[in-house]
Amino acid sequence: MLTHASSVPPPASAPADAATLPAADDRTVQRDALFRNLVQTHGKRLHRFIIRSIGNSGDAEDLAQQAFLEAVRSYETFKGESELSTWLYGIAMNLVRNHLSRAPHRRYSFVSEDDLGDVAAEAPTPAEAHDHAQHMRHLQAALAELPETMRDVLLLVGVDELSYEEAAALLTVPVGTVRSRLSRGRSALRAKLKKRGVELDF
Repeated sequence: MLTHASSVPPPASAPADAATLPAADDRTVQRDALFRNLVQTHGKRLHRFIIRSIGNSGDAEDLAQQAFLEAVRSYETFKGESELSTWLYGIAMNLVRNHLSRAPHRRYSFVSEDDLGDVAAEAPTPAEAHDHAQHMRHLQAALAELPETMRDVLLLVGVDELSYEEAAALLTVPVGTVRSRLSRGRSALRAKLKKRGVELDF
């Protein structure tokens, strides 16, 4: 874990010599290093979570950037009571909810395979690409119809593979609640997809 330089400034009478000047620069270097480390370790996964939550690739990039900047700014408040990734997801989830409350019309305006996951090793045929895009539109529309409580658990556990314990800590609910929401969410999602003629096994 990165250490943080003292935030206590030198007394007003202290001379601005070489011994006192580097403190602010040291903190900047540490924050830059922390930002790079967070992005490298959690960037791809967090971006996938955000884009699945809002379905808008451009806005997802902005929100991911905001999440990492906020994490760096508030890193000293992280007490280690949960996994760092769980704490980071909490920041991202708050940003997502604020974003959707301000601009609900900007939800689900993509879809591309690159945005949603790993790109296939071989390029799909035009027919396969069309079928995939149609499938993803149905999936995103069905997710959007679910209650937020179910959708959050589906995304965190079913898609991003957080443990029940991690999801429970993030959502501040008991583990049993996570399990029940996941089960009900999967059933509801299957039913909505079936109405659209889509069979999904998950």
